[in-house]
Amino acid sequence: MSQHSTRPRIRSMQWLARRIRVPLGFVTAAVYVFEVARRPAHPAAIAWSLVLVLPGLALRAAASGTVKKNRELAVTGPYAYTRNPLYLGSMLMAAGFAVALLSWPLALLLAAGFALIYIPVIAAEEQFLRNTFPGFEDYCRRVPRLIPHLTPAKAENGQAVPPSASAGPGAHDGGFSFALYLQHREYNAALGAVLLYLSLLYLRPALEALLNRFR
Repeated sequence: MSQHSTRPRIRSMQWLARRIRVPLGFVTAAVYVFEVARRPAHPAAIAWSLVLVLPGLALRAAASGTVKKNRELAVTGPYAYTRNPLYLGSMLMAAGFAVALLSWPLALLLAAGFALIYIPVIAAEEQFLRNTFPGFEDYCRRVPRLIPHLTPAKAENGQAVPPSASAGPGAHDGGFSFALYLQHREYNAALGAVLLYLSLLYLRPALEALLNRFR
């Protein structure tokens, strides 16, 4: 299928993603509050959720400190294993919180939301990168879209992928940059995770105290 024939489908998917993003966010928040309120927190489930949430946070942090959006084709760090480490990190975190709640409804809702929103977003971003960086097609052949390889991608000569393929003059060395991490405000993901864990522990008691006050 040609690129021209796929563009209308991508645009229609983007239109749908924009239309449902906010309503789906409200529905997800409502289901989350309902699931938190209807039963006590399960300490073991919360502990097991960290197995997903912490790697998700670390992956997002590593990616945000590596990528120079719209200026360089990121191919090092986590980008040598998967083309979308930020989205993969978000999925791990979402799955972790579904585990923490022991909630199948929330898990299914999150999975549907990621499919309906992230698929068109990834398609649009890949089209932009394909049009912007000549080395993107070669990068796609070596690095999977989402599920990561266990080893970093290699160039044709067997060496590691160069730090700034097709990036042009002025590219950085491809290592982690704390300045980039701060510039992308990735610390918000960690703050959000902390707030969600606090809500798991304290939202239900707070709601119960509020209801008892008005009885």
